[in-house]
Amino acid sequence: MTQLDKPTEAAGSRKARPRRRRGRAAPLPLLLPALVGLAFLVVPLLALLVRAPWRDLPAQLTGVEVWQALRLSLVCATSATLVSLVLGVPLAWLLARTEFRGRGLVRALVTLPLVLPPVVGGVALLTALGRNGIVGTYLDRWFGLTLPFTTAGVIVAEAFVAMPFLVISVEGTLRAADPRYEEAAMTLGASRFTAFRRVTLPLIAPGVAAGSVLAWARALGEFGATITFAGNFPGRTQTMPLAVYLAMQSDPAAAIALSLVLLAVSVAVLAGLRDRWMTAS
Repeated sequence: MTQLDKPTEAAGSRKARPRRRRGRAAPLPLLLPALVGLAFLVVPLLALLVRAPWRDLPAQLTGVEVWQALRLSLVCATSATLVSLVLGVPLAWLLARTEFRGRGLVRALVTLPLVLPPVVGGVALLTALGRNGIVGTYLDRWFGLTLPFTTAGVIVAEAFVAMPFLVISVEGTLRAADPRYEEAAMTLGASRFTAFRRVTLPLIAPGVAAGSVLAWARALGEFGATITFAGNFPGRTQTMPLAVYLAMQSDPAAAIALSLVLLAVSVAVLAGLRDRWMTAS
């Protein structure tokens, strides 16, 4: 290589290097509303930290009822997420992979709890699964099963409002996944369920995990449907949101302390799983 070739090679290598993109300045008409929106979402959370009774926090959180409510919230939210997985993943597959009359109506009904006021959802659960409900009557008469004002009722109420989050996430992931892999497995002799279990399910695992996280977080914070359908009985149906509501009426400092616990749990779960699952889907 001659001396004349070296500058040419160096210049070529410089051209081959990817240029770093400089950050583009946001237009002022977009920047200002964006900052106001960020403040609108962040300032209330910061207010909890500023007004928290840090000195009395250990005493506020060592009560038996607090840990009962926290344990019940975690158990019921996890159970509701499992119910949503068992029922919601097949429902999402049905909406994404099959054609049938009224599919749009079914999808609208599935997503209805997202926009339905939670209290209305609780009333609907009572009219359906209460002792005098259209289904609850037979559950009580034939099996002696009563759901309202029980821990199982909390799980049912939380699953009712949380399952649509999982269904939407999984359906979107299924629509993005290439169905030809599933069809190729069936041409090799696999049944449709085997192809789903061995091929499709591993492909959509990030979407299932993301939907599970959203469903769990929604179930953890559920209030309206729970208090309407399951009541507010300490140790049995009183979850952390209900404990916060009860404390707010008599001791606002205790309500802030309990809110900090829910905030910490929610932030820890979402921060730990978001980078791994939420962006993967």
